[in-house]
Amino acid sequence: MIGGPAHVAVNTARTRPHGGLLQALIFAACALSVLLSACASPDFAAHSLTVDVMSFNIRYGTADDGLNSWPKREELVYDVIRGQGSDFVGLQEALRFQIDGIREAVPGYGEVGMGREDGREAGEYSAILYKENRWRAGRSGTLWLSDTPDVPGSRNWGNDITRIVTWARFIEQDTGRAIWVFNTHFDHVSQPSREKSAELLALRIAERDPRDPVIVTGDFNAGEYNPAILYLKNTDGRAPITLVDTYRALHPNVQSAGTFGEFTGRQNGQKIDYVFAEPDAAVHEARIVHFNRDGRYPSDHFPVYAKITLQPR
Repeated sequence: MIGGPAHVAVNTARTRPHGGLLQALIFAACALSVLLSACASPDFAAHSLTVDVMSFNIRYGTADDGLNSWPKREELVYDVIRGQGSDFVGLQEALRFQIDGIREAVPGYGEVGMGREDGREAGEYSAILYKENRWRAGRSGTLWLSDTPDVPGSRNWGNDITRIVTWARFIEQDTGRAIWVFNTHFDHVSQPSREKSAELLALRIAERDPRDPVIVTGDFNAGEYNPAILYLKNTDGRAPITLVDTYRALHPNVQSAGTFGEFTGRQNGQKIDYVFAEPDAAVHEARIVHFNRDGRYPSDHFPVYAKITLQPR
């Protein structure tokens, strides 16, 4: 349709006298001018997609944590999520009643996810919360980190605990632009499980269709030099995708970047929680959130936050 009018005008001019040819050329030039002007307008320009993303292991709510048990810290969790106001929040160790509490206390979030034990509501979720006033959820699902990723509750890589990835394609309501979000929680004991989990996660990201930009959040239970993390970063060229740690994109030399504070606020451990993006993303902000109130922390993990502009596809 874009090329139609100019093509017709030129063909018609072949049977016209000289004046008709001149008129046809003028018409074609005008049509081209209008087209270029339209393409330069905001309606036709590539729409930059800037998103706020947080990964947050909230510590499962039935843990016997004494003074740090869920009823004594849930308001702190709500305050963190409310205060950051992220487009997407990747939760780990979230039980059904904790997610319900968050959504009631911080209205406006939709949810994608399922319990890892039965594919319904049993066990911990790796749920993705999303701002409903900006996004709608398209295709979504959950993978079990095992040789049978479509079988709920499956595990066989040396991990005694079931591990999952929840994913979804989100469409921006005003523009139709889309983004994929993957959220996961790798095993805390089995290194073979972590490495195989990284391989499966990378493969599924590579297979996404359409190939809209992707964000990955999670508690990977793996430090920055763990082979599972290096694989996702594709440091040796073996992985089908390449991801960038958004925090390190802005803070490459920070030494105290531990994210497992164990309710104490300590920052000298390993960085095991991440917000990953693709290499062509622009990272504007990235931080480890050390929010506390009078020395009381919302979780044994620090949330990790990033503000990212994704390249149009």
